[in-house]
Order: sequence, then C-alpha cells, then structure tokens
Amino acid sequence: MTSQFEIVEPPVGALPPRARLRSTAGVLPLDGRWQFSWSPTADTGKDPADPGLSWDTLPVPSHWQLHGYGSPAYTNVRFPFPVDPPHVPAENPTGEYRRMVRRPADWRGGRVLLRFDGVDSWFQVWVNGAEVGRASGSRLTVEFDVTGHLTGGDDVLAVRVHQWSFGSYVEDQDQWWLSGIFRSVALLHRPEGGIDDLWVVAEADGSLEVTAPVPVSWSRPDDVQPWSAEKPALYRLLVSTDAETVSLDIGFRTVRVDGDRLLLNGKPLVFRGVNRHDIDARTGRAVSRERMEHDVALMKQHNINAVRTSHYPPDPYFLSLCDRHGLYVIDECDLETHGFQPVGWRGNPSDDPAWADVYLDRMRRMVERDKNAPSVVMWSLGNEAGWGRNLAANARWARQRDTTRPIHYEADEECESVDVYSWMYPTYDKLEAIGRHAEPALADPARDHRRRGLPMIMCEYGHAMGNGPGGLADYEAVIDAYPRLAGGFIWEWADHALLRDGSYRYGGDFGEPIHDGSFVVDGLLFPDRTPSPGLLEYAAVITPVRLALDGADLVIENRWSFTTTEDVVFTHASGKVLDVPPIAPLSSHRIHHPAQPLDVTATLDGRVLSRVQRTSSAVAAVVETGRPTARPGHLGPFPLAELTLDTWRAPTENDRFPGWDAEVSLENQWRAAGLDRLLPSADGRRHVPAGLDSGFEVDYRWSECGNALRLEVDIERLGEWRLPLPRLGVALALRTPDPGSTVFEWLGLGPGESYPDSRAAVWHGQHRLTVLEAQTPYVVPQENGNRSGVSWLSLRSPSGTLRIDGDDPFHAAVRPWSTTALETARHADELMEGDVLWVHLAAGVTGLGSASCGPAVRPSAQYRAAHVRLGFVFTVG
Repeated sequence: MTSQFEIVEPPVGALPPRARLRSTAGVLPLDGRWQFSWSPTADTGKDPADPGLSWDTLPVPSHWQLHGYGSPAYTNVRFPFPVDPPHVPAENPTGEYRRMVRRPADWRGGRVLLRFDGVDSWFQVWVNGAEVGRASGSRLTVEFDVTGHLTGGDDVLAVRVHQWSFGSYVEDQDQWWLSGIFRSVALLHRPEGGIDDLWVVAEADGSLEVTAPVPVSWSRPDDVQPWSAEKPALYRLLVSTDAETVSLDIGFRTVRVDGDRLLLNGKPLVFRGVNRHDIDARTGRAVSRERMEHDVALMKQHNINAVRTSHYPPDPYFLSLCDRHGLYVIDECDLETHGFQPVGWRGNPSDDPAWADVYLDRMRRMVERDKNAPSVVMWSLGNEAGWGRNLAANARWARQRDTTRPIHYEADEECESVDVYSWMYPTYDKLEAIGRHAEPALADPARDHRRRGLPMIMCEYGHAMGNGPGGLADYEAVIDAYPRLAGGFIWEWADHALLRDGSYRYGGDFGEPIHDGSFVVDGLLFPDRTPSPGLLEYAAVITPVRLALDGADLVIENRWSFTTTEDVVFTHASGKVLDVPPIAPLSSHRIHHPAQPLDVTATLDGRVLSRVQRTSSAVAAVVETGRPTARPGHLGPFPLAELTLDTWRAPTENDRFPGWDAEVSLENQWRAAGLDRLLPSADGRRHVPAGLDSGFEVDYRWSECGNALRLEVDIERLGEWRLPLPRLGVALALRTPDPGSTVFEWLGLGPGESYPDSRAAVWHGQHRLTVLEAQTPYVVPQENGNRSGVSWLSLRSPSGTLRIDGDDPFHAAVRPWSTTALETARHADELMEGDVLWVHLAAGVTGLGSASCGPAVRPSAQYRAAHVRLGFVFTVG
C-alpha cells in the first residue's frame, strides 16, 4: 500500500506561490515552543485534534535530531535508504507538532493564511482535527488558507512531519539529513481588497514596471542610481490599495548575456563568490537572523561579491541582507537527485513525466517568492540532478515568466536550456581552454556553436576541505585573462560540523551505517565562524584593488566595475600616504618607485585590501667554521630529546585524494615510497623503509662557534624514485612543561600559515604568536601551521629563549604535538599537549591543491629535491 507521503504530487490544499512582501496587514509569528511527540515510524497513533498538552516541547524553528530525537546523518551522494522511488523505508521517523492559535480580534474580515517557510521533508496540517493540506519541498515557502477552520477562540494547530517521503529523492543535497519545522511559521491576515502579489521590474536605465492582481497606486522614486554589489542603492517603494499598503526595497539593475559576456548594468559581471548552505553547528539548518547578518558581514569584509544558494532557496531574510549590503545571488531551486548516480541514473525523476508537476511546482515557488529581489541576478534549475525533460520544462517556464534574469544549470552540459555555460572544479588547463573558446566540440555543430558563444562560470571550485584550497591565485589569473570567464563560487562558505558534547562532529560520528565522513567539513569558515586561512587567502586573491610590482613600477589595479579608488588609502610602511589620483573602474595606474625596500598597503575604511613588498636583497650569511662537537643535550633552555630526518606530514584532506588530473593521491604515493616509515640505520645515516631500497642519506655536523651551536645537515636522496616530497628537513623535539604557551617569534612570511600555492594573505615581517596560537584548528587534524621564507625564529619559555638562524630562508612549523599524533587524531579534541615542543625546519614543502574535489597540487607548487644542505645557528637569547 502506498502511503500519502509516497504519492508524487505538488502540495495539496496550498495557495498559489506569490512574492514575499512587507505589509500593513497583520502577521502573527508562531515561532517558539510547540508541543512535540516523536515516533520512530510514520504510524504515530496521535489524533490531530489532540492538543498534546502532556507532551514534551520542542522549539520551532529547529531539527528534532538536535534535541535528542533520532540522530543526524550525513551523505554526499548516496541516499541513506534503498533507491526505490517513490517508496521510503518503513522506519520513517515522524514528529507530531501542536500549537494553540487564536485569530487576533482586530483581523476583521478577509482571509487568514498559515505560512511555513521550511519543513523537512513532508507534512500534513490540521486545524481542530480537520485536514487543511499537505506539502513537500523542504526549503520552499507554502501557504494554506485556514480562514474557515478558525473559530475565533483557541484552535488546535496540528502538524505531522515525516522524515522520509517521495520528496527525499529530489533533496539529496550534500548535507546533513535533518528533519522538522526548521524555518519560521506565521499566521497572516489578508484583508479584502489587499495586495496578494506584486512584481516589480526596475532596470538600470531607471525604468520601473509594477504589476499587481488588483488596481494599486504607487509613486516612482526620484533620482535613482543603479544597484550593484559595489553600490547597493535601494529605494523604498510603497504600493497601496484602500485596504493595504505593501513595501519593497527595490534596486534598479539590468542583467544580460551579450555574446560571451555576462553583464550587469552594461559592465562585466565577474562572480567572486561562495556556495552557501544553511548551517549552524548548534542548530543545523535552523539559522538565526543574527547568524545570517554575521555571515553577510564576513563575506563583505573578505571581498566576496556573490552567493550561490546551494542547493535551495535561502530564508527570505538572507536575500534581504544581500539586497541591502550588496551580494549577487544565483538563486537555486530546491532540487538535487545525486543519489541516482551510483545506480547509473536509473529511475532519475528529472526525465520521468510522473514528476513533471513536482519539478515545476518547486521552480514556481522559488521564482514567485524571490522575483523582486534585486540581488537575485540568475535562476538555477537545481544541482546534480542529471538532465531530462522536467528540467528543460522548468527552464522554459522560468524564461517565459521572467525575461530579466539568465538561467543556470551545470548539468545541462550542451547548454540546451540555459544562458550560461557552467562547470564544477575544472582543471586550470580546462578553464583556460574554455576561456579561449577551445573546449572540446559537441557532436551537434549548432549546439556547439551556441555553447561556445556563451559566458562561462564555475558554479563550484576551490574545494575548501581542510587545509586549502591551494592554487586560488592561479585560478584568478586565468579568470583575469579571458573575458568569457565570469568567475565562480568557492565550495563552500562554512564547515558543516555539528557541535556535540563540546566537540565538532562529522559523518560517521552519529553511528550512520552509510556516510561520507568529513566530506561535509569543507568550508572557508570553521564551525565556530572563525575565518580559516583559506578564507584569508581567497580574500587576498579576489581583492578589488590589487597592488603589484613590475620592475621599478608600483602597479595599482582597480578591479571594481563601478567604483573609483577615491576612498582607498595607499600607505607606505613608514606611514607616508602616497599621492595616488582616483583610478577609474577597470583601470590601472603606475607609479615609478625604484626605492628598495618597498612596502605599500591599500586600505578602505581601515580594512586591508592589498599589500605589496619589495624586500632588500638577501645578504649571504657569513658562516663561521667552529670546533666540531657531539650532539648537545640542550639547545638553550630546552633539553634536546630527539633530532630526526623529517620527510612526512600528517596528510591533509587534499593529500588523500588523487584529484581530477591524477590517478593516485599524494598520500598513497608517499606511503608507497615509505616516507611515513623510514627506518634509520645503526649509524643513523641512512633512512630507508622496510621492503624498499630507496630513501635518504643524512649527515649531521655539530660545531661550537663561541656561545653558539651550529648544525649543518646534508640530505641526499637514495634511489631512482621521482615524486614530490611532503617536506624535507629536520625535526627537533625539545622538552618543556607547557609547549603550547611557548612564545614563537619569527622573521618571515606571516602571521598566518603559508604554503607554495597559498601565500597571498601573508607578508614578510617579524611576527609573534604562542605555539598554540600558531596551530590552525582544522576539524579533522592534519598538516597545518607552516611558515615560509623564515630567516630566524625564537622560542621563549619561562626558563629562557632559544634563537635559530638559518643560512638560507627556510620553512618552519612549531607544534605542541608530534606529526604522528596529528595524523592519528580524527577530531581536534583528541590532540593533547605533552611535555615536548616539536620544531620542524625544512628546506621545502609541497603545496596544498584542492584534490579532494578538483585539481591536484600544480607542479610549480610541488617540492622535489635530490640533495639539500641546511645550516642553522642556535643561540641563547
């Protein structure tokens, strides 16, 4: 027998979708504590007329799994249930919600609507035991007319929510499976003669068109300026009837595709964006307004100009923030069927006529609700749902309904129905080929010609999983070189780890039989909303004002499309403000500045946009030949517990994957070469793994130079193997009772970590942190904290200071735990400080790449060496 929640149908009893409007008509929020009862199956045994006064309570909005009812589960692609559409398991957790409601006495006449902004995944509604309707579409607004069900007194509102339904097959969106009423609920008064819907089209030329289903009056704003993310000019539009006034904040802008260019208000529109899921480590997808405001502020602070709402429409309040603060939005339909890919796309609803009405309903609910948002510059049909007639039909409907916005969908590979060519995670060579219109040809010449003439965006790139992504500057260089390329969106904005028992958890930590582990921890923000090094790197790479050196010239490039640099302050490290004339949008200016050294910063309202340095030419160190000596027992105040060859790093998440352009991951290459299990010979000179004959020969030479100790290390590669090395140098184990509090100071790049393909956000100077502060707290412990271009470092503890000078600039990482501990731990709270400070001094390290979902480390960022010589001088401060 087919259950109601397995019937493939649009919402039943629901009203047609309409625009979100602010109104003088009454609104009664129903957020707060609701009576709640949970059942492990769909048969709850509860009467919809029962007010549930003796039940537990649950906050609305929220997810029941985060309040002790069932458990979260994470999958990226696979469905966590058998693939048998539209059927779902008998074990179908179900929540019963109850709330007493009363129609306000001053809501005279008219209708009363019940609005849900988000319920996962399928629900039924009753008032006083009488059924009102049912709906799916978890991230889509739905409204019911409850006028005839309300008595004027206390009425019982009952909502039954099922975790699994036919809708689950089209909501496989690479996130936690979480259930319940997770967005706001409200009663709305709709007066007779009110304005139920409104569509405003405001173009960059100042033209304004207002369409309503009833006669309305309104006044056109005066002296309007175009809206853009750079200058988000909004104007309050009041639209009235005798019964109601509604208001909208409108922006005048025009989006169009002109040949292979994407334009906003006639200027190039280049997305420097992020993909954003609804996520909060404590509350899941029930995201507060304060969290949204904080996120938008962080995006603007870090030069981000665009958001793709992956993979569903956001809470409408988020769009209002994008309108107000200036973020371009690709609004994406609540639709993904990725779980059909592992079974060869058999049964995919995207090409099944039985699902056509459901698909169209989802598209209509997004477009109608968000059609007045100036920030929404493009509609997206969904994500990773294959291709088929239902998606093509959605595109046709959207294009007929709204001619002002282009349509996007990455899986329409031949661009049959879309207006932009879209790719996920292209390699650099692939991206460059597309920029040159040299991508592989389609079989159909006509379709090939059309696609080759469209602008291209990367709807996802720069997979920010763990330490990374590396190589963002290389992506940006390709985007800059080819006008066809309209930028892209980093995957993704924030880590999805959930806070449980004081620690951040990911897939598999809740006992899920099927899960995709830490693949959900892939954001530019840590779960506590702290910016990661990846976000700082991205902000530096996409800066709207770029400083560069070209010989003796300082080059200032204004990358804004609508804004001059008149408010940007250019300052020399000496404090002198440079006299720079305002630079027009999309222009550059040169200043001849042969002085050595040079250190210039561009700031806007005190925020650093860019920094460029020309450091003095390094003077080769004068190396004194001292008296040979045995390995010391102490280095300054620290007992020397160990000195070892250092060729390994705790694999990053990116090291564990081969990437699009390789067949074997770096981690597997390194393990096959035995770099993680080198065994020293009896004399300590040869380091070779068991079962192999390749490795390294190491020669350590200690000498005394006055009050200083000198260490020279020669490292020679043994064997004919050829592969990049994680790192190559030495590691010192120094005993100290509280290693994390040791003060770490250095001259080199900082203050944050840096790697060969991720160093745009750091600068040369003298930096100081505690050792604990120098660690990057990735949710999954891994290689982190490398400092590059180090000339010297010092370590200060209560018992004294040790300074280490290098003959040549070197890489340094100082940690309160060993590489083994870092590699073994699967969660940050498993890392425990001991009584050893680990100091890693390396001639070179390999970069990061984004091979977890994208290209591997580029050859230019791979460290390869057959022989290195390191020299260090140790002195007591």
